[in-house]
Amino acid sequence: MAKAIMVQGTMSSAGKSLITAGLCRVFKQDGYRVAPFKSQNMALNSFITKDGFEMGRAQVMQAEAAGIEPSVLMNPILLKPMSDTGSQVIVNGEVVGNMSAAEYFAYKRTLVPQIMKSYEALSKENYIIVIEGAGSPAEINLKSEDIVNMGMAQMARSPVLLVGDIDRGGVFASLFGTVQLLEPSERDYVKAFIINKFRGDKGLLMSGVKMLEDMLSVPSAGVLPYLNLDIDDEDSLAPRLDAAGTKALLDIAVIRLPHISNFTDFNALERYDGVSLRYVKEPEELKVPDLLILPGTKNTMGDLLWLRQSGLEAAVLKLYAEKVPIIGICGGYQMLGKSLSDPQGIEQGGNLRGMGLLDAETVFSSEKTRTRVDAVVEPIQGFFSPLSGADFSGYEIHMGKTKSQNPSFSALTGGETSHEGSVSGRVFGSYVHGLFDGGSLAFKLIRLLYENKGMSAEDVAPLSFEEHKNHEYDRLADALRQNLSMELIYRILEEGIS
Repeated sequence: MAKAIMVQGTMSSAGKSLITAGLCRVFKQDGYRVAPFKSQNMALNSFITKDGFEMGRAQVMQAEAAGIEPSVLMNPILLKPMSDTGSQVIVNGEVVGNMSAAEYFAYKRTLVPQIMKSYEALSKENYIIVIEGAGSPAEINLKSEDIVNMGMAQMARSPVLLVGDIDRGGVFASLFGTVQLLEPSERDYVKAFIINKFRGDKGLLMSGVKMLEDMLSVPSAGVLPYLNLDIDDEDSLAPRLDAAGTKALLDIAVIRLPHISNFTDFNALERYDGVSLRYVKEPEELKVPDLLILPGTKNTMGDLLWLRQSGLEAAVLKLYAEKVPIIGICGGYQMLGKSLSDPQGIEQGGNLRGMGLLDAETVFSSEKTRTRVDAVVEPIQGFFSPLSGADFSGYEIHMGKTKSQNPSFSALTGGETSHEGSVSGRVFGSYVHGLFDGGSLAFKLIRLLYENKGMSAEDVAPLSFEEHKNHEYDRLADALRQNLSMELIYRILEEGIS
């Protein structure tokens, strides 16, 4: 069985996902077969494995850092919020159903055998497992049924590194308070703490670190600086969603839907020089971008109503009239059509008028499409014709099917159908997530946008997304080696829980 080490945080977005990825990269560089694991993930950013199973993107990112193929074993439970009080529950990559928070709380302990089956299978294939917790282990109202923080640490007999976010303030109180709210048996699992996202002079911090070590009888594993790394974010708390965007030659605006999913689809576009990518949620923020994107969503009908009520739909239609190109991905594609129908009540039931920019109709059903695809853009006419022949790959995750009277956007291999998407004039929609991550589509799109503004695209060159990500993972590993005591972390890993 593999040796285990677990990263828990004092709160959400303390940096658990990033530090887990960094440890995976360090252990990989040191020659170990390592894999990430998170028993339960709540996120709208998901991924389809080669086997057709759905899992959280955070564990995909960590698997990339570890240099291995993502597997649903790394994330046996995925919760995709559909409202403030309910989620779609996915177990071992397949939908179990929709549950309220109370229903899932009563149900989740029955999933312990599934969790341990996945963990043990992963453990047999690797020398080290880096486990990530979720939120905080000190949620005293939820601890009795915990399967993702100290409950998981106890099941895996894994020592814990506790991470606190100093950028939000109160890091000493949050670290001390978290440990104090643990049961005595749980405190024994905390073997070191890490202060994350530090800006300033460490010399002024270290006296406080020493006092906290004495108060907790737990050593510090180090202080990580605030890291500016271009690595996929886990969920809608991602800082990039609040970034205003910088002044650039090309301005790409993405509508920040209330239930936005897979916003990592667009990270690759902003890696091109001269491109600013920003997320907007108010009509006045929209302005006149060079490209408008409607992203995926876990609640297409609800978010379309939000667009309508907020005034953003009217703003989008105005931009369409002003000949701004528009792209819709997955739920965004469904919104661009003429109608949406939900006869089985998969989302909220009934029928809803779409935005009418594509001659397409969507009908929701209980069957979920989960598939990886390779694709080539069809020979299309009009504004997007320079994209014809561009290749890309990605994955489909959606409920329902769309029938379009417009020409299809791409020809597929590996999907359920041979053609997908819809294109009309300056608008196209596609069901494929990750379509800009590889192949030539992103490169051709950026060139087209440059030329549409009357600017030369000669200096726009293809980028290798894979090379870029590997460079960032190496930068992350370097930061951990420079600022954390890897000697202490290796000792904790070797000693385990006695």
